[in-house]
Amino acid sequence: MQLSDFDFDLPEGLIATRPARPRSSARLLVADGDAIHDAVVRDLTDWLRPGDRLVLNDTRVIPARLSGTRARDGAQGLTEARIEVTLLEPQPNGQWAALLKPLKKIKEGEVVRFSDALSATLIGKDGGQGVLEFNLTGDDFDTALAEAGAMPLPPYIAALRAPDDQDKDDYQTIWAKNSGAVAAPTASLHFDDPLIDRIRAMGVTITYVTLHVGAGTFLPVKVDDVTTHKMHAEWGEVTAQAAADIAATKAAGGRVIPVGTTALRLIESAARSGQIEPWQGETDIFIYPGFTFHVADALMTNFHLPKSTLMMLVSALIGQDRIKRIYAHAVEEKYRFFSYGDASLLIP
Repeated sequence: MQLSDFDFDLPEGLIATRPARPRSSARLLVADGDAIHDAVVRDLTDWLRPGDRLVLNDTRVIPARLSGTRARDGAQGLTEARIEVTLLEPQPNGQWAALLKPLKKIKEGEVVRFSDALSATLIGKDGGQGVLEFNLTGDDFDTALAEAGAMPLPPYIAALRAPDDQDKDDYQTIWAKNSGAVAAPTASLHFDDPLIDRIRAMGVTITYVTLHVGAGTFLPVKVDDVTTHKMHAEWGEVTAQAAADIAATKAAGGRVIPVGTTALRLIESAARSGQIEPWQGETDIFIYPGFTFHVADALMTNFHLPKSTLMMLVSALIGQDRIKRIYAHAVEEKYRFFSYGDASLLIP
């Protein structure tokens, strides 16, 4: 299974740099059987059935991009260097793994000041990354970070424009709850309150799980034989109640439909025994063609990067030949791609 099997030509003009407004007005490609339908996200209720269950990721994206200064007193007097920081993931001891640019301009033990309230000390360096310890914790940290930080837009958007205050709303789901992600579960960005109300009213239930999406989600696959690729790990939790509710839907004959690849990866991580169970920890599950799905009956997801692990995931769910036809249709019909782009509903 070669990396080239998951490649396709994508015109740069189809990369969305802003989301649709209102959220549910984005386009929705529905692949149902061999048929492809062009719809709109607010039409999702036309494709759901009473008794279905949507699984949503309730992670909250933190404003993980920070710009600060490092001061140093040396032979030339007091000098300052600007340090750009992207938080990657929290460590169990409250420290943060982070990218620092330029990393060579700061030494272990030196402090980067981001605002009057927020600063961090470089504790160590490892593999081109830094480990930071902030001066604040808990709610104080969250408040100061919200004021000093910017949303960590994916590299393919950041290459086209800088993040701004609008992204703090746009790049967050309406139900975001548990802070810790540095990338959004982007299929969920299409939901607004009126759509959720209509979904519930028709007898579709909703379950929330948590997977803190890491920056590793944007890492390219660097091996030709995709089966040798090593996935990044991300922390997630499926509570006992969530597992019981999902199992009850399966037992009753309803469909379990994760919204986003993050929710799908998490519930399949919790079901490696063959059935969904409560689960908490880090998952590095890698889903590619040949994978056995135990929980997901369909998937709502955005359109993904060529040669990405997410292209491999959707190919595993719906078949490689079929996904090629779906993506060819999406390009031909000028669907908008990636995090701020349009959505698809993939029904195997």
